[in-house]
This record gives sequence, C-alpha cells and structure tokens, in this order.
Amino acid sequence: MTETEGALVESRHLDHMVVGFVAALRDAGLTVPVGSTIVFRRSLELVGVDRSLAVYWAGRATLVTCPEDLDVFDAVFDAYWQHRDQPGEQPEPEIEHLTIALDDGADDGEGGEVADEPDVVLRWSPAEVLREKDFALCSNDELEEAQRLMMRMRFATRLRPSHRHEPARHDRGRDDLRRTVREALRTEGEPMRRATTVKRQQPRRLVLLLDVSGSMESYARALLRFIHAAVVARRRVEAFALGTRLTRLTKELSSHDPDQAFRQATGAVVDWSGGTRLGAVLTDFNDQWGVRGMARGAVVVVLSDGWDRGDPGVLGEQMARLHRVAHRVVWVNPLKSTPGYAPLAGGMAAALPHVDEFIEGHNLASLEQLAAVVAA
Repeated sequence: MTETEGALVESRHLDHMVVGFVAALRDAGLTVPVGSTIVFRRSLELVGVDRSLAVYWAGRATLVTCPEDLDVFDAVFDAYWQHRDQPGEQPEPEIEHLTIALDDGADDGEGGEVADEPDVVLRWSPAEVLREKDFALCSNDELEEAQRLMMRMRFATRLRPSHRHEPARHDRGRDDLRRTVREALRTEGEPMRRATTVKRQQPRRLVLLLDVSGSMESYARALLRFIHAAVVARRRVEAFALGTRLTRLTKELSSHDPDQAFRQATGAVVDWSGGTRLGAVLTDFNDQWGVRGMARGAVVVVLSDGWDRGDPGVLGEQMARLHRVAHRVVWVNPLKSTPGYAPLAGGMAAALPHVDEFIEGHNLASLEQLAAVVAA
C-alpha cells in the first residue's frame, strides 16, 4: 500500500468513527446538526484520536448544545470510545467510489461510457444545506449567500381598508357626486350611471424589532440581513434595534446595496452586543412610535431570545399595550430550536401571553416560515 492509499484509508477510517459516534448520540436522543459533525471531524484532525481526553473535549465543545445533554453525551462517549479502544484487529473500512453531483438544476448530459462497477451517486444542493444550517455555525461567506436567498423571499402582509377611497368598478359603495356629475356632462347633463367609491385596500404595515444585545450576537447579524431584505422588498416596513436604547434603522437599511446598508445600520447602533432592557426599550417604542400610530393595525415581529436584565413585569405590561393596538404580534426566538427548550427566562415568560405566534429563527428554513406567518 502506497503512502497516498494509506492516508486515504486512515481518513476513511476516521470518517467511519465520527459518523458512528454521531449516530450513537442521535440514537440516544441528542440533536446533532450536520455542521457540528463536520466541525468535530475537523477538530479530530488537529487533536488526533490517540488521546481519549482530547477526543472527549473536542466532541463536547462541538456536539453538545445545552448543559442538559452532558450526562447523555458522557454515557455515549464512554460506551462508544471504550469499545473502539478494545484490543483486537480493526477491520479496514471498505472504500466506496462516490460520484458527487452538484444539484444546480441543470440536466445531466447524455451519452458517455458506462462504468464496469456501479458507483454511488450523491446529489448535493448547497442552497438546501444552507437552509437547515444554524446561523451560529455559518461563516461570513455563508451568511452572504443566505442573504441572497433572503432577497428572494416574499414579504407580504394581508390587506386592510385604508381611510382613502378609490373609484368602484361596480355600482356599489359610497356615492361619488362629483364624478357622477362630470360623467353626466358627456350625455348632455343626463346622469346615465351612478358613480361610487370604495375604501382603498393597502398592505398592513410590518414592524420589525431586533434584539442586538450580547446574548443575541451569534444570530443578530443574520437576522439583520433578513430585516434588510424585508425593508427593500416592499413599502410600509419599519425596523428598530433593541438593546439598552431604541434605535430606528429604517433609513439605514433602505439602501439596495447590502454591504452599505449593513455598515450604516451597525454604525447607527451604538449599543450593539451590549446589555438589554427590553421592558424599558419597548416602553420608548410604544410611547414614541407604536401606540401613537406605527403599530396600530400592523404586524409586529420581535426577534429576541427573551433575556431581559430589567423587570419582567415592565416587559409584560408593554407587550400587553403593544398587543392591544397591533393586528398581530409574532415573537421569533432562535433558542426555541434547542432540544428541551422551555420559555423559562423571566422576560420570555412575561411576554409570551401577549404573543400570537411563537416561532424559531435560527436558520433560513425558520425565516421562510416567518415570512409565511406574516402573510397568513
């Protein structure tokens, strides 16, 4: 066996070990994303598999997402890796020939020779993988690609009657005396048809409130890209940042250049990745903007993990005020996707009774669900 073939066999052997361990964790009830598996595989290349302690900490740092899973992880690790360390000859993994096809929508070419031995063909779609990947595990390039997919989303809200009227197509609605007389002049003053008006229909306003505190750091930048896509996609969208103070970002995010909009928005928020006072900041929003008109009849979306350093009672009171004037209140919490999550944080527990929809917001698929909920 040459040196190249030996390295290939060793790499395949490591792949089998990683896949087997992750499968054992999933069988035990842990949720292990594909991205975490890849990071664990890369970490083993750096620390090696000769030392069990190094393998343990590499797996614990990359595969465990919440403290409640530590006991299960420890039990599965002991059972799996002790079995791997038992003396005896380990069978060499069988090398399969794989053909990876990029699923970009193009048709496969016809013709060509047929191989003597059938290969396993895998179809891989980068867009589909990115839809399910947690924003906290995405690189900058993946976030930029995610933003391009966000720009294709349809940000629509249900129509509502406005205070303005428009000509009715049929003979119904409120009489329009001026237009009736104007049309009668064409028939020598004889009114042949009664002109009417109806209330104009317009989309409901969409208000997006993004928590930019330190606890939301791993998700805030991805969600800001989502808000930018919503602002430039349609009219009647308002965006605010919530931290230790209230910052309006509608003007900064109105640029169609994503990089420029992102720079302007992050430059305007002076308390980015700082503390959070959701109750006090929502009080400012309700007093200055929301209750005074912006949130009336609107769809209000709060993107936050619900951690509040202030009084939870204030947050509950302000959410009740907001719910009374808004058409619908949606709360997006990226932590909701964590296995075993419960809204036990004081702020989240106080706000939840005044929320119409409580959904996840940790990846593209959940944001697509949010767009559907807003349009429902």
